[in-house]
Amino acid sequence: MRIRTLILSACTVAAQVILAPLAIPAEPATSKMTAKDVSRKADETARAVGKYTIQERDEALKSAKAALDDVDARMRALDRKVDREWDHMDQAARARARTAQNALRRERDEVAEWYGGLKHSSAESWDEVKTGFVSSYEKLKASFAKATSGL
Repeated sequence: MRIRTLILSACTVAAQVILAPLAIPAEPATSKMTAKDVSRKADETARAVGKYTIQERDEALKSAKAALDDVDARMRALDRKVDREWDHMDQAARARARTAQNALRRERDEVAEWYGGLKHSSAESWDEVKTGFVSSYEKLKASFAKATSGL
């Protein structure tokens, strides 16, 4: 447990430095991607990352980074949608929207921490970190689908 805390702390800093620049959306802003599309992409990514061995770390990182970039683009699109519809929402809808957005950001940060863990994990901790990434990504995927269906 202590090593996990150290890994996550180091990974958090690394992820913030690496993921701080604005991500370029995987698809043009005019593209209509549904929650189902995001869900399918998340499933594919989670399965792909879960199958990589420590020797295939570079491929796992590319796949995980692409998935994070895609989620970031979808979250920005969701933020723009909420901003556009803000004046037409009642107080309860506004509160639900902000709560959902904040929860998604927290879950996305957790995925980013595990992504950092993938980058810096040892051979001994690879399976644990890989499993952590996949499970946190699955949680984010479910939350994203729930949030987008409610808006």
